[in-house]
Amino acid sequence: MEIQPFLDYIQAEKRYSQHTLTSYQKDLEQFQVFLHLQYSQLAIDKATFSQIRSWVVHLMNEGNAARTVNRKISTLRSYYKFLLKKGRLASNPADGLQGPKTPKRNPAFVPESSMNMLFDQLQFPEGFEGIRDRMILELFYFTGMRRAELIGLETKDIDFHQQTIRVLGKRNKERLIPMSPVLQRSLEEYIRARDAHFAGNPAPFLFRTDKGGPAYPKMIYSLVKKYLGSITTIEKKTPHVLRHTFATHMLNKGADINAIKEILGHASLAATQVYTHNTLEKMKSVYKKAHPKA
Repeated sequence: MEIQPFLDYIQAEKRYSQHTLTSYQKDLEQFQVFLHLQYSQLAIDKATFSQIRSWVVHLMNEGNAARTVNRKISTLRSYYKFLLKKGRLASNPADGLQGPKTPKRNPAFVPESSMNMLFDQLQFPEGFEGIRDRMILELFYFTGMRRAELIGLETKDIDFHQQTIRVLGKRNKERLIPMSPVLQRSLEEYIRARDAHFAGNPAPFLFRTDKGGPAYPKMIYSLVKKYLGSITTIEKKTPHVLRHTFATHMLNKGADINAIKEILGHASLAATQVYTHNTLEKMKSVYKKAHPKA
């Protein structure tokens, strides 16, 4: 069976993003090539448990990270589950397959002092470009939204009366993010500057390139990397690091973890709990410094 019907299914029925769709496609095509080379043109829907396991071993020997390998295993499980649903298989050959253990990693985040430096001391370019760049950074840090969510924002998604921002998250799930007075003033200033800069050339999207087009992933990534590079030495300088920074700083200030979960748009509390480790480490540090017997 071809891969395309499965990709059509997860796009139409599961409403997976284009990024996830591309990832699934690459994983399945990579496995298909492996089967063709190692097992005499064997079709992907005919693979057995042992053949899938041999691919996993091959991936590990090639130096793939444990997270990458586990993601590929998850892709195969989903694909064969689809074939089961369509009556093409009697059992899922990927069931019971053990992936490599993934080392625990705490989410990287920017210290609060560095974020203060970013907004209080760093000089942004003059005119529309500087106002836009600062607004993008503020929106990431004040809301914890994802890059794709920020790019997808339209002006109508900002409700100044209710002080909320409507975001379209993963799997087309909408959520409302509260807007602080500080963020509201920044957004109002940005929209005025944008409309004046592009007078006579209106567009629905909130963020625009220098030439007036919609913001795009590489632009946002490069922008964040440039400015974070001015205030921190952490290895990763990405929009997602600002999402981690938002969550970590909120929890450090005593915010309710369930509220953080809703703002971030996490499907489960477990996804939000990864940020509590940083909070616990800070508590331990404070304890050791403050307690006379520590």
